[in-house]
Amino acid sequence: MKLRRVLLALVLAVAGLTVLGGPSAAAPRHRVTYDKYSLMVDGQRLLLQSAEFHYFRLPSPGLWRDILEKEKAAGFNAISVYFSWAFHSPAPGEYDFTGVRDVDRLLRTAEEVGLYVVARPGPYINAETSGGGFPAWLKTVPGRARSSDAGYTAAYHEWLAHINPILARHQVTRGGSVLLYNVENEYAVNTDPAYMQDLQDTARADGIDVPITTNNCCDAESWSSTWGSGPGAVQIPGVDDYPQSFECQDAGTTWGPWGAGVTEKVRDDAPVFAAEYQAGAIDLNNAGYEACRKLTGVSYTKFFQKGNMVLSGATAFSYYMGFGGTNWGWLGQPNDVYTSYDYGAAITEARQLTAKYAEYKRQGYFLRAVPPLTKTDTSAAPAVAGLETAARTNPDTGTQFLLLRNAATTETTSTLDWNGHTFPVTLPGHDAKVLVSNLDLGGQRLVASTSELYTTAQPGDRDVAILYGADGTPGATVLRYASPPKIKVLTGTVSASYAGGELRLDYTHHGLARVLISGAGHRPLLLMLGTDDTAASFWNVDGVLVRGTSLVRSASQVHGTVALRADTAKAGPVEVFANARKLTVNGMPVPTRTGRSSSLEGTLPGPRGVELPALAGWKQRAEAPEARPAFDDSRWTVADKTTSLSTFAPITQPVLFSDEYGYHAGSVWYRGRFTGTGAETTVKLNAITGKRGDYLVWLNGRYLGSAAGGVQADSDAPVNPDPGPGEFAVPAGLVQPGRTAVLSVLVQNMGNNDDWTAEDSRFRQPRGLVGASVPGVAEISWKIQGQARVDPVRGGLNNGGLYGERSGWSLPGYDDRSWPRAGLSVGAGVTWLRTGFPVDLPKNQDTSVALRFDGEIPSGYRVLIYLNGWNLGQYGAAIGPQTDFVLPAGPLRQHGRNTLALAVIAERPSTVTTPRLIVAGSQRGGA
Repeated sequence: MKLRRVLLALVLAVAGLTVLGGPSAAAPRHRVTYDKYSLMVDGQRLLLQSAEFHYFRLPSPGLWRDILEKEKAAGFNAISVYFSWAFHSPAPGEYDFTGVRDVDRLLRTAEEVGLYVVARPGPYINAETSGGGFPAWLKTVPGRARSSDAGYTAAYHEWLAHINPILARHQVTRGGSVLLYNVENEYAVNTDPAYMQDLQDTARADGIDVPITTNNCCDAESWSSTWGSGPGAVQIPGVDDYPQSFECQDAGTTWGPWGAGVTEKVRDDAPVFAAEYQAGAIDLNNAGYEACRKLTGVSYTKFFQKGNMVLSGATAFSYYMGFGGTNWGWLGQPNDVYTSYDYGAAITEARQLTAKYAEYKRQGYFLRAVPPLTKTDTSAAPAVAGLETAARTNPDTGTQFLLLRNAATTETTSTLDWNGHTFPVTLPGHDAKVLVSNLDLGGQRLVASTSELYTTAQPGDRDVAILYGADGTPGATVLRYASPPKIKVLTGTVSASYAGGELRLDYTHHGLARVLISGAGHRPLLLMLGTDDTAASFWNVDGVLVRGTSLVRSASQVHGTVALRADTAKAGPVEVFANARKLTVNGMPVPTRTGRSSSLEGTLPGPRGVELPALAGWKQRAEAPEARPAFDDSRWTVADKTTSLSTFAPITQPVLFSDEYGYHAGSVWYRGRFTGTGAETTVKLNAITGKRGDYLVWLNGRYLGSAAGGVQADSDAPVNPDPGPGEFAVPAGLVQPGRTAVLSVLVQNMGNNDDWTAEDSRFRQPRGLVGASVPGVAEISWKIQGQARVDPVRGGLNNGGLYGERSGWSLPGYDDRSWPRAGLSVGAGVTWLRTGFPVDLPKNQDTSVALRFDGEIPSGYRVLIYLNGWNLGQYGAAIGPQTDFVLPAGPLRQHGRNTLALAVIAERPSTVTTPRLIVAGSQRGGA
């Protein structure tokens, strides 16, 4: 294998690694090439527009298509996908690619939808996942992770041997969807060139023949140098940009605290690749994801992303995140995230479209409409008083792209002298425009416009173009004609003048003006001039323009009929521009008439009403028999290790770190035995759980109290010698002299730290008890119990080690008929609540359902939420601000009976609030 990789590397080095493509017996061969301007597929320049999507954060393969179709509908032509090692491998040598882990299905779906894939298999991915995507069992493998150490190398070779062949057979070069292959992730600290090189050599040996990239966050020049000049260098380096920070609590006041957000050009022979451009934020300070959506809202998206288009010259963009999803089970990294990974993205966790989505669509449609942007050089830009300007020009076509940006918070009015014309310009505060000149619009020639181009189409024998600007601002568009054309203003107020072979239209952006231009030897042009909102109300799918739906998923034209797959959020008019006489929507004929714009006009129904049942009939049962002295723990694992690979030294012996004994996710129980003296007064414990974790303590069945788990310091800070301390008083007489006492501890481990700095002190930070002593007692013998087995359907990150989890209390088939009716009062410890409820959602309709907890978030207890056995959330003040929990189709039986189980872990006696079901969004249609 090593010789094969060396020979392959030599062949590729001779070829220069600029042209890549491989033969395929199963699908058409395509060639992926690139130069300093852009990627190319079969010689055609490609402007890559990608949105990040994590299949593992949506445990519903049936809904993957929905997200991908929504991204495609917004103008994206690609998705960027991390592939999580931890998600697929619960133990060494064990790998699962079925069910919610079926990445073959994901890649096939991308191919069917028509999206490229930027594949990111790590091995390290970060993504705010537990361990940064490393399986927890890797903590017990010798050798520093993210290095060329032998133990780690053997482990990641095992992972890549499973994932690379899947990715290889789905490459564009074999008729599939994978366009780029990303090695590692933000690998810029403690770098190891041999490791980076081996990742690439391994990929090539496994059949990866598309260009290899990586995403730099910091100074990592060795990965960005010219191919062949140094080990570890990739072909197309990408750069991460997060200019708006993650301080969601500062939404509305923060503006670019982390830089200008202009992606640097790293290599002279490769295109500029914005590999991760900020499209949301993690909620580090519990402000809620709506605050994150505001922090990175429409103004931010306009100002920074449009600026980056022109200032950077980038022709490959990937936005993080397009859809965030859910940290269900124990998927999340505890120090950064809670259950929701909504991220303030353009598509919400409940799969609903936002105002940010509309802005992404405006930009995405523009990028799709201007092929000359794939090859541009910096050019002189006209100065505009009060505004920032910059320009790029295509050297072949002469098409120019002019950036206007207003860094002020207030509106600026000025004058633009451009292409022989003087234009009035008004730009709101923190806004930006990318204007275009010298562009072919089908059969037309655009000289210049102060309106932004949204999209173009050619339905039948005419051209259609949509331009837009902020409501109430002036606009002007100049088109070239050899003789005066005929002008007919169909709607709105537009003035026209013709001189010197140029037609000038002046207007104010308001509503939607329609101008029909014909004659002068050109195809007729329907020019529609609107506002931001009116432009975004149009969908362009394969040249079919649609207005009036909340989404268009696909469009086709056969024998004079245009067939749409579309969603409607409310009843209302629909307008379709196509070379057709009839219309069907979702297979149903729609009566239409011909409108003034020669379009088809009709009316579509909205969604039917949704009725959800009340959650009643709760049953309740206390658990935690592990706290009782007589509990049979004979089958538990003996905790007697004295050493660990962790850089954290145990405070007491033996080593009690839960990962050392194969218990990696969620709750872990400890039972320690010692011979009492009768003089014991205190139990001293230390636990590291990650942020948001805690632990509960019993002695001889008596509850002693709880404490917060520790969050161990990062490697660049002093190590905390006393993490997660808890000191618990022993009641007099509880421990008898000469008798065996039993100490029971329930620890809530919240997941593993990432390995962002590539240092073992982060990733190998232990979980569980790290110190346990009873002053005056010489020795305590310990046993440990966690997750009993891996759920074959839901995987290794779904369950922890609660008694109810081990006994099936979270599952829908469990017989709870003997449980008493719930009183909702719970004692300190663990109590389960269960109920069943029927759901029958309207068919041919996409309804998102969520669970809502009303009232103040409780501080005395936390709740694990199980829907039909799927751990879909954690609720409580110690966890985060979240009160709504999405119940996606798949885990939720949309036409049948469901079981909801709540595991309440209470630090003190409490009264529990039960949740209710809500509709988080509903549209007629759906994927």
